[in-house]
Amino acid sequence: MHATALTRPSRLWSADEVLTRPSSVPAAPGVYGWHFTEAPCSDLAAGQLLYVGIAPRHMANRKSTQNLRTRVRYHFRGNAAGSTLRLTLGCLLGLELRRVGSGRRMTFGQAGEAALSQWMAEHARVCWVEHPEPWTAESDLITRLDLPLNLDQNRHNGFHARLTEIRAQARQQARELPISA
Repeated sequence: MHATALTRPSRLWSADEVLTRPSSVPAAPGVYGWHFTEAPCSDLAAGQLLYVGIAPRHMANRKSTQNLRTRVRYHFRGNAAGSTLRLTLGCLLGLELRRVGSGRRMTFGQAGEAALSQWMAEHARVCWVEHPEPWTAESDLITRLDLPLNLDQNRHNGFHARLTEIRAQARQQARELPISA
């Protein structure tokens, strides 16, 4: 897979474009990349690829129903419990992470998730490449590219330790707060 399709895509898509029906995102397996017109923190550069993800995840024992469309749309409108990207962005933006439901899941609460969705609508742009087995490309991309918002398989990245600490602090603070309704 050519990384330039993600690092210098011919087109980037906004939340409005992705969330309209019919969606422009294919219901196919592949790799997606996130760019931001404004960086979520001052240590990162705007206007470049900061995160890649895949759909579906490779799972040996069961078949995933995820595809590019379901995954990209979820990142734009889901919550931090189901999106590592949303968890990372919310933590970097200083949103308060809270335990919800039974207390095992953590999100930014209704207001925080709405604020994050709005921030993403204004600043997040996504591109994608269809790929029949995206898990075969993910490790290579993370190894070769500077992807500061990816944690998995990315200890070599200079931002990894800081991001890990920021997320750990947010989780610890959430554990000390009462469960949100």
